[in-house]
Amino acid sequence: MKYSLGPVQYFWPKAQVLQFYREVAASDVDIVYLGETVCSKRRELKFDDYLQLAHMLREAGKQVCLSTMTLLEAPSELREMRRYCDNGEFLVEANDMGAVGLLYEKRLPFVAGSALNVYNHHSLRRLVNMGMQRWLMQVELSGDWLQELLAQDTIQDVRECFETEVFAFGHMPLAWSARCFTARSENRQKDQCELCCIKYPQGREVLSQDGQEVFVLNGIQTQSGDRYNLVNQLPSMRGSVDVVRLSPEPEGTLQWLAKFKANECGAAPLKLGNNECNGYWLKLAGMQLRP
Repeated sequence: MKYSLGPVQYFWPKAQVLQFYREVAASDVDIVYLGETVCSKRRELKFDDYLQLAHMLREAGKQVCLSTMTLLEAPSELREMRRYCDNGEFLVEANDMGAVGLLYEKRLPFVAGSALNVYNHHSLRRLVNMGMQRWLMQVELSGDWLQELLAQDTIQDVRECFETEVFAFGHMPLAWSARCFTARSENRQKDQCELCCIKYPQGREVLSQDGQEVFVLNGIQTQSGDRYNLVNQLPSMRGSVDVVRLSPEPEGTLQWLAKFKANECGAAPLKLGNNECNGYWLKLAGMQLRP
């Protein structure tokens, strides 16, 4: 089983991002995803900066993938997506069908991000035929669902052509909108947001009337209020999951990577906190936590 770090979902200062990836280079993670996937206005790092990081991480022995934007809203964003797809060196994680179409035209392999909404074996087979080498399962689906899908006759002859990746740690990305909710929470218009999301390095919490954190606002992205954590479900992934993805957080990400690796066989189950959940994988309500 391999471990990956997804793209940083939040807006961090450039110095913080560079320091984080210096630490990642010295870690034993297998795969690293780089790129801005949430908001094109976040320009602390530009495309060339991500390429420099990609070369540094590749030299450190990591497989590097460049992740495209999830919601494209302007011609400039389309041009940026083309730069990612035309990079000529690194595998691309396609987070919308426009990127898939472009990569297919160029006959380039790709990773299918969870925003592509693959819910059945017919869709999965179609993406494999278009060049998909790995796919990230939708966060709201269960381990049982995954095993049933992979057992379908439709994909048996291509089963060895792709890897399956599961989002296993972090606040789950649930939805994207043309409206920026972080800006709205500060009574700002999206066009005059002043990049206020940089003040929230782990998103801005949304509380219910009874004080429960139900969502996290991250610009145009809405995340789960509780942190998804499948550290105790790793044994159930054997045979169906090839790559376990952790989503970067401001602190403790690499320490959690070590905990995942230590618990790969289930010999060291961890007690999780009240702000964590694992319900979706276990076919329960997403906010539930089963020890």
